[in-house]
Amino acid sequence: MARYWLMKSEPSDVSIDDLAGLPNQTVDWYGVRNYQARNFMRDQMKIGDGVLFYHSNCDEPGIVGICEVSQLAYPDKFQFVEGHKYFDPKSTPENPRWVNVDVKLVRKTRLLGLKEMRETPELANMRTLQKGNRLSITPVDPKEWAVIIKLLNT
Repeated sequence: MARYWLMKSEPSDVSIDDLAGLPNQTVDWYGVRNYQARNFMRDQMKIGDGVLFYHSNCDEPGIVGICEVSQLAYPDKFQFVEGHKYFDPKSTPENPRWVNVDVKLVRKTRLLGLKEMRETPELANMRTLQKGNRLSITPVDPKEWAVIIKLLNT
């Protein structure tokens, strides 16, 4: 059974338009440096899982596209690049600490902004909307996914 995820990206790093312009419209979801988010990718994500692509840390945060997981977790290459902002001196190729999955664009959508999401009663318990939640990757309940897809299609 497929699972659903919300994955945040700062548009200044990788935007939905950047993804649309990449080969095969696919990106490796690099740079995750939170153990819980890493564990979601490493232990729970499967090929074909649905992904809500969310622009964060920008003027208008919100969902801007629908994607799917297209490759299972593998070591994040940037953890080994000394001087890179995602370098981790405690990580080695023999014992990598950080992983990423590949995410493929299904379609760009209209912006479903944070305000509209918060005003939708069916999304009141959505993990990413909870006070204090700062995770870059969060699970999405199938009922929440269905509500979001309906909102995006109206």
